[in-house]
Amino acid sequence: MRKLLWATARVLVIAAVLAMLGLSALLFTARAIVRPAPGDWATTLRVGPLKMDVGVAALVQWGSTPWIARQLHGHTLPTRLGQVRLAWDEASQQLSLHCQPCTLRSSSWGGEPIRLQDARMTVRRNATELRGTLQSGAISATWHGTLLPAGITLHIDVPSTPVADGYALFASAIPEVATAQIDGTFALKATLELPSKTLTVQPRLDGMTVQGLGTEAWAQAQSQCSRGLPAVMVRAHVRNDSLLARAVLAAEDQRFYEHTGYDLAEMTQALHSNQAEDATLRGASTLSQQVAKLLVTGGERSPVRKLRELLYAVEMEQTLGKARILQLYLNHAPWGATVCGAQAAAHTYFGKRADQLTAAEAVWLAAMLHNPALEAQRWKARGSINLERAQWVAAGLRPLHRAERARLLNELTAMGPVNSGISGSTTLSK
Repeated sequence: MRKLLWATARVLVIAAVLAMLGLSALLFTARAIVRPAPGDWATTLRVGPLKMDVGVAALVQWGSTPWIARQLHGHTLPTRLGQVRLAWDEASQQLSLHCQPCTLRSSSWGGEPIRLQDARMTVRRNATELRGTLQSGAISATWHGTLLPAGITLHIDVPSTPVADGYALFASAIPEVATAQIDGTFALKATLELPSKTLTVQPRLDGMTVQGLGTEAWAQAQSQCSRGLPAVMVRAHVRNDSLLARAVLAAEDQRFYEHTGYDLAEMTQALHSNQAEDATLRGASTLSQQVAKLLVTGGERSPVRKLRELLYAVEMEQTLGKARILQLYLNHAPWGATVCGAQAAAHTYFGKRADQLTAAEAVWLAAMLHNPALEAQRWKARGSINLERAQWVAAGLRPLHRAERARLLNELTAMGPVNSGISGSTTLSK
């Protein structure tokens, strides 16, 4: 009996040693397969107490191999998107990834993430060619790309889709979705380069209309920005063809009279510009969208706020028209510190009515609007603002003859610190 026990124990020890050797060999083999070469797209994985540098391309190829993918079926992985559940479909030979809920982040739209109730992605591989689908709610897209050791470029295509279906994804965060009637379609072609995360987007928006938000009531909206001003200023009207109004359009929305509340070209350019690591985030909001921000949505930087602004901007273009939208902006626009409205800005910084401003003074005020708080601080500290920005606004001022523009640019350069009857430090402390 003792001999039998000894023999059994010996067999078990040998089997355990062989199993450990086999597991070690498998681990080292796997590690050798996914080890990145210099210049490869790489990441670090933890396997128990071990950390391994792995090539992402090799990892994707290995993970999408059927015999490996079958082992992943039913498992859940923690990711930056949230908990992602994996599933393998034998019939279609594709791997699906499902997160519920799902959180998306990007520096190109600010720090606020986008949250989706659920999102699903499928992956099918043929050698180095990858393709699959993306789906969230009623929105679906196809994607494809070629997997290379240094990275992958994904081409994403969202076909023509009702705009209302897109807004339905954010119904929990956008209260207007419950009451607004949203019509029109959108489509999207995008290219995402990994690992650089560079995103290029070609959006299309057709026939978008919005009803039910009540923007027609804004025709009678009264601004509180003129409180405390002399009565003659309160009664004064800033005409839409005034120097200040024209300078504001040059600074904030040069295609104001051409768009229908949104500017897709500017949005696309802003998305591209904002992806640089040292970029100052560019808003790309039209004047109509800015009016919505001033009257309803507030200043928090987030993609959801932008979507809300778009709804109001499209409706007010239909209910109010360009003239009233421009007036609303001039009456409510922030000009730094506690200053808002065109008349208050003209009085605070130059001690005169808005209709008395020279072209250089109008350009100076309009140039503040891209960052009123910062420019107000500069004005208070040294009586001037960003000259380069003011010159850019002057270059876009219409209509001006070449000689008039040259004279305006010279006047801006010669202005230096503003020295009016009311100093920057005195007025900004009010």
